[in-house]
Parts: sequence; C-alpha cells; structure tokens
Amino acid sequence: MARVVIFGSLRAFTDGAGEMEIEAATTRELLKKLAARHPALAETIEAGVSLAIDGEVFKEAWFTPIGPDSEVVVIPLMVGG
Repeated sequence: MARVVIFGSLRAFTDGAGEMEIEAATTRELLKKLAARHPALAETIEAGVSLAIDGEVFKEAWFTPIGPDSEVVVIPLMVGG
C-alpha cells in the first residue's frame, strides 16, 4: 500500500490525519479512495491538488502509476509561474 501524506492546510479536511495507507494503482484511484475516506476533502480534490510521488511533483496526473511502496504527498494545487 502507498503511504499517503496530507500536506499542511489540507489536514483540516481529514480531521487532522496527516498520514494513511491507501492501496491504489494510479493517482486517480488513490484520489477517489481518499475522497471516499474523507468526504470533506472531495471538493478540494475535484478542484485540483498536486501530488508528489516519491519526490516528483505532478499536477493533474490522473493515470500516473503508483508503486506499492510509494510515498504520495497530497498538497494544495500549485499554480503560478
């Protein structure tokens, strides 16, 4: 299972939970399961979040594979230049 880390302000939507394990093959599957587990986070996920998978940051990478031992950090959407 992937180790999922919820970054900073997003923890307000997970009742303060900062880490959890979720079994998922892709980022889309992981985000769907995360939203189901923490419904308050669903709207934010739908609006967009960035993900760091094993240290590499992705934006809107719905079908990026996740390894079973990966660390996925969910962070507020990074915008700007």
